[in-house]
Amino acid sequence: MAEEGLRQIQALYAIEAELHGLPPERRHAERQARSKPLLVALRDWMEAQRRRPSGKSDLGKALQYALGRWDALMRYLDDGQLSIDNNLAERLLRGITVTRKNFLFLGGDTGGERAAVIYTIAETAKLNGHNPEAYIATVLDRLAKGHLASRINDLLPWNLSPEAQAVAVG
Repeated sequence: MAEEGLRQIQALYAIEAELHGLPPERRHAERQARSKPLLVALRDWMEAQRRRPSGKSDLGKALQYALGRWDALMRYLDDGQLSIDNNLAERLLRGITVTRKNFLFLGGDTGGERAAVIYTIAETAKLNGHNPEAYIATVLDRLAKGHLASRINDLLPWNLSPEAQAVAVG
């Protein structure tokens, strides 16, 4: 039973491998056409199988876990920018986790929350081809020079090209 479930999941990852590097609109369309039917079949299969193993077995727990988070899994179908899993986020957080003890004295919960926001901005900037320090400096500079709050989306890492950043900082 586990092998069958893995085979179905591997088919989804094979599609994602083919879609890697395509524009988000194309990935969205391909996922709707190719991945969605496979996910519907997987869910039907999981629903049919979930009573077979004991609920206390590893396989039973895995089926319940997956079905309990099904809506979250399906979310990637609707946005070509999302990944099928959170492996990238896990890798990006590894560095922060390793230095967690260094952050114990950030001034309490508020300081920790602020640090989390800054790390999120820095990592998102990196993912979008920016030097995080230069990106943050550019955003702060533009905000200080009166950037309109109604146009704040223009400063998001995926909307601000690294070239525009270089011009603004340089």
